[in-house]
Amino acid sequence: MASNIPAPVWPSGMSSVHAANPFDPEKAAEALRKAMKGLGTDEGGIIKVLSTHCNAQRLEIDKKYKTMFGRDLRADLESEISGRFKDLALALLDHPRVFDAKECNDAIKGAGTDEEALIEILSSRSNAEIADIRAQYKALYKRELERDIQADTSGHFKRLLTSLVSGHRENDRTEPDVALAKKEAQELYQAGEKQMGTDESVFNKILCLRSIIQLRETFSQYKAISGKDIEKSIEGEMSGSLELGCLAIVKVAKNPAAFFAESLYKSMKGAGTKDKALIRAVVSRSEVDMQFIKQEFQSKYGKSLASFIEGDTSGDYKKLLVAIVGK
Repeated sequence: MASNIPAPVWPSGMSSVHAANPFDPEKAAEALRKAMKGLGTDEGGIIKVLSTHCNAQRLEIDKKYKTMFGRDLRADLESEISGRFKDLALALLDHPRVFDAKECNDAIKGAGTDEEALIEILSSRSNAEIADIRAQYKALYKRELERDIQADTSGHFKRLLTSLVSGHRENDRTEPDVALAKKEAQELYQAGEKQMGTDESVFNKILCLRSIIQLRETFSQYKAISGKDIEKSIEGEMSGSLELGCLAIVKVAKNPAAFFAESLYKSMKGAGTKDKALIRAVVSRSEVDMQFIKQEFQSKYGKSLASFIEGDTSGDYKKLLVAIVGK
């Protein structure tokens, strides 16, 4: 476990998981131990505890479990449950920034790179959260996240991720600078639509430097100049991971809930399920904006997120996902 873990973050008003009130960590730890001791496992008991306590409370239950029983809760879960149900249960016991650091490591270790995981995490976390992710990554793996990303990627995409992982986007203003937005919208237009080829460095600079409020104004000005949404221009000017990365930054700036609704849909549509992406989105957003995400999902795909999960997963894994997302 990483040291110097940031203070737990309590659920937002749009969370799908709420803090248990009253909260009795001893009772919760006892319920988990009872669910796992003896012959057989009471998976329902595990699901109930994990889904009815917020992350900050789960971290406290984890500590209390070791104090009360002299046993490691993670180790007990790993020996009692399996598969994606186990992966989800263990993810729910991580501090959010520790979980992000582990996901970044999984994305770049071994052969190949999970570019979409890196894009999702780095484009949707605040400066402070990215700083915490870097610190947890170094504590867990004794390496610098920025260097590992640079060693595993290349070209303009490497530069985009390097800018994002620096975590130095300017802070949000109360109001956007309209004159600056007009100027930078023109720069984006000149760097893409207006010329043969694309000056990717201009997109990198503006998309990674400006605040969310400023970017929204820039995108509005861009549409006024070019007659099209900036997403369409990016799709026409770029390809591959760089296109995905720039689109993610734009979509998160415009509407993060819609971005994650789309990510969840893509993780489940068609044959097979991208379970890692599904778990990551559910765990990372359950205490941030899951209620907004569910609204966006229903509006865009005509079906509730919970029913989509029920149709695409099974067993205790399905039950825990639906319990976390909420019907």
